[in-house]
Amino acid sequence: MNLSEHFTQAELTVSETAARRGIDNTPDAFTLANLKKLAEGLEIVRALVGRPINVTSGYRSPALNKAIGGAANSAHMFGLAADINVNGYTPRQLALKIRDSGITFDQLILEYDNWVHFGLSAGAPRRELLTIRNGTGYMKGIL
Repeated sequence: MNLSEHFTQAELTVSETAARRGIDNTPDAFTLANLKKLAEGLEIVRALVGRPINVTSGYRSPALNKAIGGAANSAHMFGLAADINVNGYTPRQLALKIRDSGITFDQLILEYDNWVHFGLSAGAPRRELLTIRNGTGYMKGIL
């Protein structure tokens, strides 16, 4: 099922870990509505960069989130976050491009210089910018 022009439910819910461990990663109706909101946000990022977006992690059921060691309050569990990459951009370049745009987001995290976490919120967006690398914990800003 398409959630937006370029993003499907399958794309935003697929998980090798869930498949391997037999974890149900099917979103409920509330989460599916959030995934549609997330897909629209990703469409705006796609238009900004002019290229397809590779989603490496989208929705995570609470069981899946626990299995991978995700944060206890992860926006992924509510269908409000995706970890993304774009061919032709380093994760840092992508994060800076999104940061410098007028795109609305709650959290933008450069994670381990491997991907960008693009998160929305149910409430007022914070436009929080963070970077995490091995051994650093979360640092303020895109570094």
